Amino acid sequence: QVLLTESGGGLVPPGGSLTLSCKISGRTLNSYTMSWFRQTPGNEREFVAGVFRGTRTYYTNSVQGRFTMSRDNAKSTVYLQMNSLKPEDTAVYYCAADGRLILSSLRLASQYDYWGQGTQVTVSS
Repeated sequence: QVLLTESGGGLVPPGGSLTLSCKISGRTLNSYTMSWFRQTPGNEREFVAGVFRGTRTYYTNSVQGRFTMSRDNAKSTVYLQMNSLKPEDTAVYYCAADGRLILSSLRLASQYDYWGQGTQVTVSS
């Protein structure tokens, strides 16, 4: 069984930074596609960033240059470093994993089998 455990959300002023963490247990990190999504009330989950099967990293346009996704294989953990945060980044952030995803489905929340519990990120002064 795959378990994703997230941490690191909180309240930060505009322009600030936060780092989210997601630890995967039950599987080897490299064999899985790992992604971050976010969701605001009344909206669907939006792709933020993802590492496809441990290779290339992809970002949605609105976070390109501000967010960085990385991983530590020894700790079975992926990170989302968020800089220059804006109020519109406010959302619940979810970590997702899948072992069979194809690249064309990377940005589709419906294609992921495993999800973390979500962590709230609020950007406000």
